[in-house]
Amino acid sequence: MPEYLAPGVFVEETSFRQKTIEGVSTSTTGFVGPARFGPTGGEPEILTSFTEFERIYGGIDALSLGGGTQRQTNYLAQAVRAYFEEGGKRLYVARVFNSVSDDDDGVASWQPGGASPPEYEFRARYPGAAGNMAVTLLFKRGPNVRRVVDGSATLSGVRDAQVVLVDLGGGSPSQLELYAVTSRLEGGMRRFGLENPDLSPSGPDLDSVTAVYPLTVTVTAQGSGRFDQEQAWEDLALNPGQAGSLSAVLAVEPQRRATALYVPLVFDPQDLETGLEIASTLLSGDGTDILQALDDAEATDADRSLHFELEGGNDGSPLLTADYQGREDTDGTKSGLVAFEDLEDISILAAPGSTATEILNAESVGRGVIGALITHCERMRYRIAVLDSLRGQLPSEIRELRGGIDSTRAALYYPWVRISNPLADDPLAPSEILLPPSGFVAGIYARNDVERGVHKAPANEVVRLTLGFELLINKAQQEVLNPLGINCLRFFEGRGYRVWGARTTSSDAEWKYVNVRRYFAFLERSIEKGTQFAVFEPNGPELWENIRLTVSDFLFNEYTSNHLLGTKPEQAYFVRCDRTTMTQNDIDNGRLICLVGVSPLRPAEFVIFRIGQKTADARS
Repeated sequence: MPEYLAPGVFVEETSFRQKTIEGVSTSTTGFVGPARFGPTGGEPEILTSFTEFERIYGGIDALSLGGGTQRQTNYLAQAVRAYFEEGGKRLYVARVFNSVSDDDDGVASWQPGGASPPEYEFRARYPGAAGNMAVTLLFKRGPNVRRVVDGSATLSGVRDAQVVLVDLGGGSPSQLELYAVTSRLEGGMRRFGLENPDLSPSGPDLDSVTAVYPLTVTVTAQGSGRFDQEQAWEDLALNPGQAGSLSAVLAVEPQRRATALYVPLVFDPQDLETGLEIASTLLSGDGTDILQALDDAEATDADRSLHFELEGGNDGSPLLTADYQGREDTDGTKSGLVAFEDLEDISILAAPGSTATEILNAESVGRGVIGALITHCERMRYRIAVLDSLRGQLPSEIRELRGGIDSTRAALYYPWVRISNPLADDPLAPSEILLPPSGFVAGIYARNDVERGVHKAPANEVVRLTLGFELLINKAQQEVLNPLGINCLRFFEGRGYRVWGARTTSSDAEWKYVNVRRYFAFLERSIEKGTQFAVFEPNGPELWENIRLTVSDFLFNEYTSNHLLGTKPEQAYFVRCDRTTMTQNDIDNGRLICLVGVSPLRPAEFVIFRIGQKTADARS
């Protein structure tokens, strides 16, 4: 209560509105698996398009797990593409990586020869064969910044410690040397000078030089992937302390998250501390020719460039179940499924490609990952796992796989999906490839939630992109699989390729349908977030009434939107929060208990018409 101690007029703001509950999003998805590039730990970045995935995690080129010549379909990237094509909007990706050995981290690098240890290093920011990039450093000479003011030479548009090229002779050809700009305050004015301890104790006087040119470098990197695009960072300064410098843009430990995600190249100066040392070292060896080329009007960009290729990057070894599960390192960095634990908005989870049969120990790893996904979703409560069958499984085999699963927070889909191969122009690549259904189904979940709502079963929905399925399931086969909770993908003449099942992997009939499980997760999460205001409020009838009205208003809105079963609100839901739901012991121990009951809509899985003969004079 405010205190009124002096006479006056007091205006106070108050609210006469009831607290409201806003429905949470149910379409945000999380994928875990191997990729060509990108971070292998830390909080995943949310993606809203496949283009963003390509920028961070590489394209859809095949992977070489284990370092062999056999290449494996990039299932994660293909699943991401399918997810967005099917209508998905928001996706988190946790890349997992298993090093070939303790001595090989899979990161591509290049070091100049001749020095041991090397004076500097360029390397890929993350492990992966996609890090084997072709890199070019193009050195550029800026315009002359030497000016004569009142009969005295000075520099304009420069900053302290900036690396410049100084023309000492003024003849032809020019006598170019590397210097760093120095500055000092003298009589309230800033005076510029030049220094290079390796050339002279004190730099040349500005009046004695002919020209001073700023030196910058443009870095370009070209990946080897089919869809990799050249990236360029132009006109980078060489002084580490300068904004937009080579050491800042290609920083080992970037200050900005965007740099860590979108700049795949790292420049490690190691013991080189100043811009002058960096420039001198980069231009050493063949550097004399580059210096001459910088003053030669007929020289080409190739003459002014240093070109090299990063080598040694690899995609690691085949993944194990523990890699998918992830861990938290001593510095707090999380990987795999553990990295998703801090992200509250994920509702759908999948590990595309974990059940591919061409990987090492595919069946045991695939079953282990299925268990890890279910365990994660059970612990996080408001998530559902979209499970894949193993590639090439027969109906009898998928029944055996399903027999080892029992969870209300998982749904199993069968069989795999066949699509046109985006890499078909490669003579070694097949024209068609098989993909796990989870990427497509997760996108259909998201599309269904946006277009219809989470209350509607994500079934009888068209599967886009597909050319067919690994196995055409007929009605008789589905009559065996459907009661077991195995959701089939089927082809119907004139209606295309569709998801034809909406069951969970639970043995509990109450949670038999995917939409019921997901709708309750939506209600529970929305109520949890929307009633946080009640914590530590006085636990009495006023608060109880407030809670009842808040939750009732939310459920009434769901009823009027036809998301609940019943012809009137009393049939669709009830909310109780009073002395009948809690004892004095509950109140004494700080517990407020609200009992909520809803009548969800279940899918019309079996549509039955009963038709019989009727005579003209028969009574209806």
